[in-house]
Amino acid sequence: MSAPSVSHAITARLQVQARPTAVSEVTTAIEQAGGLVTALDVAGSGSEQIVVDVTCATRDDEHAAQIVAVLTTLPGVDIGRVSDRTFALHLGGKLAIEAKAPLRNREDLSMAYTPGVARVCEAIAANPEEARRLTIKHNMIAVVTDGTAVLGLGNIGPLAALPVMEGKAVLFKRFADIDAFPICLDTTDVDEIVETVVAIAPVFAGINLEDISAPRCFEVERRLRERLDIPVFHDDQHGTAIVVVAALLNALKVVGKRIEDVRVVLSGAGAAGSAVLGLLLAAGADDVVVGDIEGVVHTGRPGLTPSLEKTAAITNPRRVTGSIADALVGADVFIGVSAPDVITGADVQRMAPDSIVFALANPRPEVDPDEAAKYAAVVGTGRSDHPNQINNVLAFPGVFRGLLDAQSRTVTDGMLLAAARALASVVSDTELNPTYIVPSVFNPDVTPVVAKAVERAAMLADSTLADGTPWPFAPRFRG
Repeated sequence: MSAPSVSHAITARLQVQARPTAVSEVTTAIEQAGGLVTALDVAGSGSEQIVVDVTCATRDDEHAAQIVAVLTTLPGVDIGRVSDRTFALHLGGKLAIEAKAPLRNREDLSMAYTPGVARVCEAIAANPEEARRLTIKHNMIAVVTDGTAVLGLGNIGPLAALPVMEGKAVLFKRFADIDAFPICLDTTDVDEIVETVVAIAPVFAGINLEDISAPRCFEVERRLRERLDIPVFHDDQHGTAIVVVAALLNALKVVGKRIEDVRVVLSGAGAAGSAVLGLLLAAGADDVVVGDIEGVVHTGRPGLTPSLEKTAAITNPRRVTGSIADALVGADVFIGVSAPDVITGADVQRMAPDSIVFALANPRPEVDPDEAAKYAAVVGTGRSDHPNQINNVLAFPGVFRGLLDAQSRTVTDGMLLAAARALASVVSDTELNPTYIVPSVFNPDVTPVVAKAVERAAMLADSTLADGTPWPFAPRFRG
C-alpha cells in the first residue's frame, strides 16, 4: 500500500463543538483512517463552536473520500467545504505574464510603444541579432509537446498535457530564472510539428521538446536542429541522460570502479534509452548491452528497426544474446528507463559484487528498490520517496541557462557531458555515500554550476564548429 502523499492532500473546513477533546478527536480519526495531518488552523471561533481547517495527505482520491466519510461520523463535527490542494494550486493556471516596463505616463508609453518602439524595430530589421538583446527572445524558450507521451499518463493529448507544460515552465523560472512558455500542438504529424515550431521560433532563444512519443521525437528533434539557429533540447532524452550519467559517475566513485571498465546493461531503447546510451559512450563506457521488450539488442536479432540496427552497431561488444536477466549475470551496472518489473531481486543478486542499479520507471520501477538494495551497493530511482532520486529537474534548468548565456545556436554531446560532470561535482567527496550520489533539486549550487559548465562547452563548441572541426564527443561506432 502506498504512503500518503501531499499530491493527494485535501483541506476540509470543519465546524467543531468547542470542547477540549474535539480537535484531537478529529486528528485521531484521520490518522486511524491512514491519513497524515500536515496542518490545522483555527479559522473562527464562537461561544459554542470553532471553525477548523484541517489539511491531510492521502493516498489517492478514493482514500480522500474515505477520510471525509469518517469525519462525517464524528459527533459534534459538521463538514463544510473540502478542497483538493493540488487542484486548488492549478486554479487559473500556474503562469502569468507581467510587464517589465512601467507605463506611468505619456513618456513611458511613447518609449514602450509608439512612436519610440519603431526605432527598436528598425534596429532589429537592420541587424536581427539585436533581437536577442532588445526583446524577450534573450531569455525565452518554448516548451513544446503534442501530448503523446506524458510521463505516467501516456497519450492524453495536447490540452490535458498543458498542466505538465505549465509546470515545466514554472521549474525553469524557479531554478534558472528563464521565461518559458508552454506550446501544446494539436497535431501528431511530424511535418506539421516541425513547420509550426519553425514558424514560431523567432520569439524564442531555445526549444525544449517534451513528452513527444518515440520514434517521432527523434525525427522532430533532428529536423528542428537542421532548420533552426537556436538550441533544440529534448528533455525526455537529454535531461534524463545527463542526470543518469552524473549519478553513475558518482556511484562508480562509491564502489571504486571506472566507467571504462564496467559492464552496463541498459533496459530501454526508446527516447530516453537512446540518449542515455549516447552519453554513456561519450563518457567512456565501452561495454554496454541494451535490451528492450524483445530481449537483448544484437546484430543477429531478426526484425530490428533502423534505430535498433544503429544501437546494435555501437553496443554489445561481447555479442550477448537472450533476455535482460541473462545479460545481467556478472554485470556491474543496471540502468532501467523502460517499464515496471523488468527484473527481480534475484537478478540483481547475480550481478557483479558492488553492483549499481538505477531503476527509473515511474511510478513503478523496473525492480523493487528495497529488494534491489539487498544485493546492490547503490540503488537509484526516479521516485522522491527513495534515496538517490534521478530527476530531470537537476539538469534542464542549468543546461538552458548555460545555452542562453552563451547565446548558443546548437546542443552537442560535449555540452551534455559537461553538464553531467558538473552535476556530479556538486556532491563533494566528503558528502558522497551510497544513499547520496546526486544533489537535492533544491541545492542552490546545482543550476549555476551546470550552467557555467554548459556555457563554457557551448562557447568552445561554437568556435570549434565554426572552423569545420568535428566535435570530439561523437558516439563511437563499431563495424
